[in-house]
Amino acid sequence: MSKKLLSTLLIACVALFINCQNTAKKKKETSPETDKVSNNEWINLSSSNTLDGWHIFQNESGEKTGWSVEEGVFTFNSDEAKGEGNKSLITDEKFTSFEIQFEWKLSPNSNSGFMWGVNEEPKYEHPYVTGPEIQIIDAEIYGEDPENQIHTTAALYDMIAPDRVMARAAGEWNTYHITINHETNSGTVVHNGEEINRFPLHGSEWDTMVKNSKFSEMEGFGKYQEGHLCLQDHPGIISYKNIKIRRL
Repeated sequence: MSKKLLSTLLIACVALFINCQNTAKKKKETSPETDKVSNNEWINLSSSNTLDGWHIFQNESGEKTGWSVEEGVFTFNSDEAKGEGNKSLITDEKFTSFEIQFEWKLSPNSNSGFMWGVNEEPKYEHPYVTGPEIQIIDAEIYGEDPENQIHTTAALYDMIAPDRVMARAAGEWNTYHITINHETNSGTVVHNGEEINRFPLHGSEWDTMVKNSKFSEMEGFGKYQEGHLCLQDHPGIISYKNIKIRRL
């Protein structure tokens, strides 16, 4: 074999090797598994001393009246809320399918809630007009009243009651781990370590639940798979901390 031919073959082999390496690297960088890992990281939504990443529902001024934050604890005090309009705190970002974990506590007789799929269009006066709610309330308010278990803690508000009440006394911290997965059409609520509520997110069963609830005449209710998350303003004092979310 001539030196010229050998040199040509060597150059071709090196070029082929480099091309294969680059192709493998590109596949590795853009593989679904790599994307899945990067997109499924837990994100902290509760900063230490600011409410950055959150705003008041339909509040163009940026004021967060009624809300304060100290050492990562978000607190709403209805006595300190000023001005007209809804004072619910919602995320700047929108989410579709996700897992969220957080801790909450409230003063006696207080009330709040966690919502998803909230839309801020001006035609919707309140977050609950579009966003389904997992109830947060002093469980003593309804006790074991069978007619109001769809309104107690961990209920899908006015739609599905929890299996049982797991709430700790007012003034004590509780935990929620809520999963909303539109691809599998399933939502679950783990309260203080136990799964006690589960529900579909669309379909005939969902439609029947809406029809039998106070939301039946609200045309936008539950219609937005992508939307803001919401911590509801209601009378009393409610605190949240360690808010973490993972997109699915």
